[in-house]
Amino acid sequence: MAPRNILRAVMIAYHVSRVEKFYKIFMGKTIAEKIFSVHSGKDAKAGDVVVANIDFCFSQDGTSMLVIDAFRNLGAKRVFNKDKFRMVMDHSVPSPNIGVSEVHKKMRNFAKEHNLKIFDIGCGVCHQVIPESGLVMPGSLVVGADSHTCTYGALGVFSTGMGSTDAAIALATGKNWFKVPETIKIILNGKTRKGVYSKDIILYIIGKLGADYATYKAVEFQGEYINSLSMDSRFTITNMAVEMGAKAGLIKPDEKTYKWLRSRGAKGIPRLRSGQVGQRVKSDKDAVYSEVLEFDVSKVTPQIARPHTVDNVVPINKLKHTKIDQAFLGTCTNGRLEDMAIAYFILKNKKINKNVKMIIAPASKDIFQEAIEKGMITEFVRAGACVVVPGCGPCVGTHNGVLSYGEACISTANRNFKGRMGNPDAFIYLGSPATVAASALEGKIADPRKYIK
Repeated sequence: MAPRNILRAVMIAYHVSRVEKFYKIFMGKTIAEKIFSVHSGKDAKAGDVVVANIDFCFSQDGTSMLVIDAFRNLGAKRVFNKDKFRMVMDHSVPSPNIGVSEVHKKMRNFAKEHNLKIFDIGCGVCHQVIPESGLVMPGSLVVGADSHTCTYGALGVFSTGMGSTDAAIALATGKNWFKVPETIKIILNGKTRKGVYSKDIILYIIGKLGADYATYKAVEFQGEYINSLSMDSRFTITNMAVEMGAKAGLIKPDEKTYKWLRSRGAKGIPRLRSGQVGQRVKSDKDAVYSEVLEFDVSKVTPQIARPHTVDNVVPINKLKHTKIDQAFLGTCTNGRLEDMAIAYFILKNKKINKNVKMIIAPASKDIFQEAIEKGMITEFVRAGACVVVPGCGPCVGTHNGVLSYGEACISTANRNFKGRMGNPDAFIYLGSPATVAASALEGKIADPRKYIK
């Protein structure tokens, strides 16, 4: 290459480098980039590796023993902040065997040793009791030793699951390292048809994109449909972000968000004017996304995820007449009061099919009590359902509702992998609370729209 051309190439490369630096400084940020910038004290952009301060961390009874052991192996003497950590007993409650009883005992002893508060048996699922207790706020950075920690993104929180050793490091230091993820923006517009719920919408999206589409990326959910959703329905959307591989699912907070938090005693929640978003927990107009996808929810019908993967999704009319042995309403995805109400109106004054075992697990004690006060629990029992203690219930497959060989279950859970409900030779179908209730009545996968006025 001639010297003149070499010099020209060098100048172009230098100019491009300066332009890239300019845009890195001045271009807008996504919600994830903003949260990591605040918590790392740096101008964080997608792809950067940062050490960030943690606002809250937790573990549950399936992971707490490993977290405690790792914490001690680190030589840590105290937790970084006793008010910013909780252990939750939710996966196997009450204890079904001696081994779990020893885990629960170890959790209680660790809590006493470090003067920690704990959510003991019967309080409910970690992903419900933590946000409803006002422990996480919009703009927070939260980590948990559970894969569905992404649920809290419905509050504008960057929340993500991590392994027990990493959770122990966060517990000991109040910090951890992160690679700031790129963000996919998913815009959801339109109005859903009768009998179609947020669970159907997120299953539809996962079915279209696949289980690994958003691996190590954040997903921002936006659009008129998201804005119209209740907080219960928003939690369903962000809860399942991990099922498309996402590191986090995020929804910007609005007045609906803050009203929900205020109603649960959260402190320092601003009152917002119409259209205003608090604490700057929203993406900038010129934020850079790895991809922008749009979906029209008005075209979506009730959806079902078939065994044995969450992205194996089809419209319900493809599976009508599929026999079921069990129906399960609950979990961190759909065990909230709104979900109970949807099932209540379908089951009211009816009887569950004699060949179906229906199990209902409220996501928290507060939800359980409110459902009692509203007469829902009485109606569930009259219909023939079995209502169990608030917690994960049959979802994890360690105690309540373990399936027998060859049995099929329609569930509101977030996963249907082989063995998920305790038996690798059983079959799990995922659907909305309405679909689960309708199917329990008919003894087969049933379209709920015929039961909805």
